[in-house]
Amino acid sequence: MQFLRIGLALTTLAVAAPAFADSTVNVKLWDKNGDMNADAKMGMGMPANMSMAMMKVQVDKKVVPAGKVTFDVTNTSKATVHEMIVVPVTDPKKTTLPYISNENRVDEDAAGHLGEVSELDPGKSGSLTLDLKPGFYAVFCNIPDHFMNGMWATIKVQ
Repeated sequence: MQFLRIGLALTTLAVAAPAFADSTVNVKLWDKNGDMNADAKMGMGMPANMSMAMMKVQVDKKVVPAGKVTFDVTNTSKATVHEMIVVPVTDPKKTTLPYISNENRVDEDAAGHLGEVSELDPGKSGSLTLDLKPGFYAVFCNIPDHFMNGMWATIKVQ
């Protein structure tokens, strides 16, 4: 009888384990040869034709389970330094992040900065692991002008 209980307990744990598994989001930071438009208005929540973006944050998953999420980040640029920052957002279709115009970057503290993979040289990689609760999160590059040139994406944690 004891073996039956142990077997049943181990089976239950094995079936439940995937629900507690950590998630990994692969993130690519890229640009079209470092080209930027100083007047671009392609930041999050702005009505822009994102197909015209000269820079982008590409995530391989748009939805992940709540808990530990690792962002494996690669700067695929050939000549430009990029970074990735994570902040919570309420509604990815309506949220605009607080922006410091004279610095051409998002105000990370006001946006609720949760963590980052700091400046990555071209071809370099880094990672960040966060314990995320259900909700929406923006991932973006905050090197001056990059966010407004389309370097952002969102994920949903559920």
